[in-house]
Amino acid sequence: MEILKFIKMQGAGNNFVVFEDMEVKHNDLGTLAKKLCDRNFGIGGDGILVVRRSKIADIQMIIINSDGSYAGMCGNGIRCFAKYVYENNIVRKSEFTVETGDGIKVCHLFIEDNKVKAVKINMGRESFNPKFIPALGEEEIIKKDISANGKSYNITSLLLGVPHTVLLTEDGGFKVEEGAAIETHELFPQGTNVNFCRVVNRGEIKVNTWERGAGPTLACGTGCCSSVVVCNKLNLVDKSVKVMAPGGILTIEITDDGIMMTGPAENVFKGEIAV
Repeated sequence: MEILKFIKMQGAGNNFVVFEDMEVKHNDLGTLAKKLCDRNFGIGGDGILVVRRSKIADIQMIIINSDGSYAGMCGNGIRCFAKYVYENNIVRKSEFTVETGDGIKVCHLFIEDNKVKAVKINMGRESFNPKFIPALGEEEIIKKDISANGKSYNITSLLLGVPHTVLLTEDGGFKVEEGAAIETHELFPQGTNVNFCRVVNRGEIKVNTWERGAGPTLACGTGCCSSVVVCNKLNLVDKSVKVMAPGGILTIEITDDGIMMTGPAENVFKGEIAV
């Protein structure tokens, strides 16, 4: 039995168990994630973030959802990860690269008194190509009507690190739990995250996310980015948008260099657990 040292962290309410595995001792990360993320019998979290060495970037981040499934990328998670590796002297630079399942991401840290107060991430670019989401069919899914669980939805889907589907709504128009039926819709062979988005004005939106493999979350970084991309594509918002999620506020900017996400990352507590 091993004693695993960890830090519980959160970014806009999206919470993670973060630990180092430089020697790759843990091969079954799916089982470990389910144990650690159990809110009754474990630590509790939306997923785990594993710190490993990288041959192609400054450091590598592995993300496993609370249900044990692998995630290529997580916007709130990578901000927490960046804070962790800086404050634990693993990568001691204010700007560095992270290897993820969605390629190499560049992190820019805002530091005060030797502590990371916020992190800006270049999230890369989106793709509406259904082959990359992946989704069935050859046409882009833009304002497409579907039926799920006996109800009709108008959706737009894309890949931004992970699959995302965005629905425009008014307050109270949908319950976030309805995302479960859309997540597993036959259109998406590998499932999809689902974002219920309300446009407040051209510079501000509200987003509630049903996260694939985790369920309702207080915030989803890639989901907030995807919602801004979709709303901008439909000419509903500008290129710099404040996104209000239940757990906090993120700033998303669409630039020539990629989609930039800026937001907080905080330590909740640290501890040890037998695994």
